[in-house]
Amino acid sequence: MVSRKIIIKESVAESIAEISWYIESEGLPATAEKFADHVYDFIQKLADNRKRYKTCRDPQRILMGYKCLNYKKKYTIVLIELDTEIIICDFLPSKMIHW
Repeated sequence: MVSRKIIIKESVAESIAEISWYIESEGLPATAEKFADHVYDFIQKLADNRKRYKTCRDPQRILMGYKCLNYKKKYTIVLIELDTEIIICDFLPSKMIHW
């Protein structure tokens, strides 16, 4: 399997950490760690060179050339897809996308 390089922006890592921190503050530290691990595992699977991802439905993100993926129906991963790499630009709750 040929894979592309995955680049995760600092803001994405902070978003994932904030969500994990919230889960942990609710008294679920094991679940918080599991959530973060699953998100990063999912992001690593995006490196498969055989897959192409669909453009976002949000008009502003379409103009910028972003692609969007759902993660567990609650979160959206916004990325830029290139031939040799994938840049993860945003990780946000799906309900935060308004258009």
